[in-house]
Amino acid sequence: MSVQKLLTKTVGAAIVLATASAASADVIVLNFEDIAPYPSNNDVAILDYYNGGTSSIGTSGTDYGVNIGSNGVVICLNTPGVTCSNTSRGGMAPGSELGGLFFLSGSETYMNVAAGFDTGFSFYYSAPNTPGAVTVYDGLNGTGNVLAVLDLGLTPSSCGSEYGAAYCPFVAAGVSFDGVAQSVAFGGVANFIVFDDITFGSATPGNPVPEPASWAMMIGGLALTGVAMRRRRRDTAFA
Repeated sequence: MSVQKLLTKTVGAAIVLATASAASADVIVLNFEDIAPYPSNNDVAILDYYNGGTSSIGTSGTDYGVNIGSNGVVICLNTPGVTCSNTSRGGMAPGSELGGLFFLSGSETYMNVAAGFDTGFSFYYSAPNTPGAVTVYDGLNGTGNVLAVLDLGLTPSSCGSEYGAAYCPFVAAGVSFDGVAQSVAFGGVANFIVFDDITFGSATPGNPVPEPASWAMMIGGLALTGVAMRRRRRDTAFA
């Protein structure tokens, strides 16, 4: 294969991967880490932490334009050696294992995204005792048209004793929809369901990123291109 063809193929692969990375930037993931000190007393309201403002204790995070109702608090998640609630990720979520979302009161509460989001909505949750439901609307505060409804069934309670938590492990849930959503209603969840890694823009929770193997192929291709170009320069110099 000529150097030009090899370079063309490698650049093409790089463009595909760059496009995938750009698409992932449209996905918002709230992991509820760093809002409250760890361990905490489970009394920190999230409020506008993700909306260019602050939590109830004055901490601030990335402005994703996401507002959470006043009954949404950070729940401290147990880790081995630390017991601060009845909930844990059970060692299954490195980087997102210290904090989650818990609603203290109300039969229904809303999460608003004024700029809107499309494609899907997803999260991890734990609900060993009581089911719930999540509804996606195209208006703020649960108004307008219903774009999707996701029923939340019961989840297992089966983590190891070192986590000291009945709400453990978490399971993935998500739904796809057409249109642009501006709010999500959480129904029947107060005091009974814990959420984490809430994701706007994808039916699968968490940021989609290129597979390590894909990055390896791109890097390897670029390396081969460099070698080939050096060889061509050397052959030309000694022709």
